[in-house]
Amino acid sequence: MATVAILAKFFGLAFSALLPLINPFGSALILLGLVGNQPISVYRDLARRIAFNTVIFLLVVELVGTALLAFFGISLPVVQVSGGLVLASIGWSLLNRPDARDQTKTEAAEACTGILSQKVFYPLTFPVTAGPGCIVVMLTLTAHASTKDLVSNVLAHVGFSRLWCSA
Repeated sequence: MATVAILAKFFGLAFSALLPLINPFGSALILLGLVGNQPISVYRDLARRIAFNTVIFLLVVELVGTALLAFFGISLPVVQVSGGLVLASIGWSLLNRPDARDQTKTEAAEACTGILSQKVFYPLTFPVTAGPGCIVVMLTLTAHASTKDLVSNVLAHVGFSRLWCSA
């Protein structure tokens, strides 16, 4: 019974922490704006590839993130502050963009020429769907899930992984 409780706890924690950051409805609108007027098969293929890349990306961050932080000697609060600064910088640059309409038109023109299929991982997966905020949250969740008890550690990470496998 304790194993189910640990799985449910970390699944719910990861789901509630990452859903607002991944924002599937907002990402769908961005994808719609970038792809433009295309057949439904193009949307399905791009969405499937972006979802697969996002799952793999977040699993790699979950599995390797804490070890990388320990290897470089970076503490979790430093990552959280720097992630917040990156998000603030991105938000500030979006607010000070000269003209969003012209940039949207050029991005839509690139999408029509077929370059969009080459941009599935970057920029559609990494900064749009799973950006720096997701990385910081995954590192934080993974650091809090890592315990000295092997069974609890494995169950916590399986709880995170079940979130990605159900996506």
